[in-house]
Amino acid sequence: MDLTSFLTLFHSAVVFGTVILFGALGEILTEKSGNLNLGVPGIMYLGGISGLTASFIYENGNPNASGLVSALLALISAFVFSALGGLLYSFLTITLRTNQNVTGLTLTIFGGGLANFLGGMLQKFSGGVGQVKVGKAADTFGIYIKSIAGTDTSHPLYAIFGYGWLTYIAIAIAIAIFFFLGKTRTGLNLRAVGENPATADAAGINVTVYKYLGTCIGAGISGFGGLYYTMNYIGGTWANDGTIEALGWLAVALVIFATWRPINAVWGAYLFGIAYWAYLYIAGLNRHTLELFKMLPYVVTLIVLIFVSLRRKKEDQPPAHLGLPYFREDR
Repeated sequence: MDLTSFLTLFHSAVVFGTVILFGALGEILTEKSGNLNLGVPGIMYLGGISGLTASFIYENGNPNASGLVSALLALISAFVFSALGGLLYSFLTITLRTNQNVTGLTLTIFGGGLANFLGGMLQKFSGGVGQVKVGKAADTFGIYIKSIAGTDTSHPLYAIFGYGWLTYIAIAIAIAIFFFLGKTRTGLNLRAVGENPATADAAGINVTVYKYLGTCIGAGISGFGGLYYTMNYIGGTWANDGTIEALGWLAVALVIFATWRPINAVWGAYLFGIAYWAYLYIAGLNRHTLELFKMLPYVVTLIVLIFVSLRRKKEDQPPAHLGLPYFREDR
């Protein structure tokens, strides 16, 4: 593989990786509170369709629509509706004490079904499949610093700076979560809730509030993954092909691969992207070998999970109370 091919592969990997990075970062925050939300694919669906719908309603029939306003509406809608998905999950699992695994899987089915239903309505309203387009919002999300990156996709600077600004926000969020969890009192309290809610409760920490906030804000961040997919990955349209769900499960796998560390999730997401798209740059692959290459991210995650389990290093383990219900009266 020559340098040009590698830079092209790296660029594709970063765009691909950013979708699952948002999903993984939101889930890391959620799991640090002790909640195991397997509804990440559904949350990403909600983020993608709500952002697209908000921009479509604003831009449709409005020749003077502002790209900046359209993008802001998409961002706000994606976060709010994804957070509402997290609120629904929190209410069911924390207040009503339903099973977290079942609730998360149900949320994935609900989010996917609702998103594809609304996406189908937008397509019908626009005149058919492939006709939905929010060009001004997509163009705004795709803005990058051309004076630095240039327009030559084979140039090294383009491989570093040639991405829409939401890509760099994902990295900034990863850094912010890293400092929040490790350097702030609120972040340490959240981790205490995930590790031992009974002890945290006895210390005066409101376990319910921390679980709700961790899950809802985490869901809002995960929703940006769906928005990034619709706006940056496929150019401001909608596709009922199940790709968001597949990427959502990759985001869940990335959480394990990153051993619940937000900084690890950044390079892990890009590594997943390289593993996923590498088959395009390797000659002589048959159909069966190609499918094996697409399995690489999951295989690597499985290997990491086995390694972490055997090593049993405390800082590489998930929160001790992850997925377990907490009843104050049982304390």
